[in-house]
Amino acid sequence: MFDFIKDIGEKLFDKYEEAAEKIKEYIHRDNPGVENVEVEVNENGEVQLKGEAKDQAAMEKAALMAGNVQGIAKVDTSAVEVKEPAQKRVEIYEIQKGDTLWAIAKKFYGDGNKYMKIFEDNKEVIKDPDKIYPGQKIRIVLED
Repeated sequence: MFDFIKDIGEKLFDKYEEAAEKIKEYIHRDNPGVENVEVEVNENGEVQLKGEAKDQAAMEKAALMAGNVQGIAKVDTSAVEVKEPAQKRVEIYEIQKGDTLWAIAKKFYGDGNKYMKIFEDNKEVIKDPDKIYPGQKIRIVLED
C-alpha cells in the first residue's frame, strides 16, 4: 500500500465516478510495463490497481502514477501480479519543499550531476526535471 497527499498532484478528474477511467488512461499513456490494467477508486481516494507488471519497477511506477494524482490518498497494488522480482533496491522518496532533483541526487548518490538518472527513473511521473513539487513521490534506485 502506498500513501499519498490527497490534495496535491496532477488534476485528472472532477468526480470520483470518472477517476478510475481517467487514471487508467493516464497509466496507459506512459505505460511503464503493466498489462491488463484495471483501476478501482472509492470516494476516500483509495485506488485498487490490478494487472500484470513486467517487473517490480513497472508496478511501482504505475502506483506512483496513480498516487501522484490530485484526490488520491492511497494506492493498493496487492492485486498486481509482478512477473519479475526487484533487481535493485528502491526507496520511495517524498519530495520536500525546496528540493531539486540535483539536491536529491546529491543526497542519495553523493553527486548532484546524477539528477538525470532520477529523472529517467521517474519519467512516467516527472515530465520536466525542473518541475517537481512538495509531496510528490518518486522512486530512487539505489546503487549497490
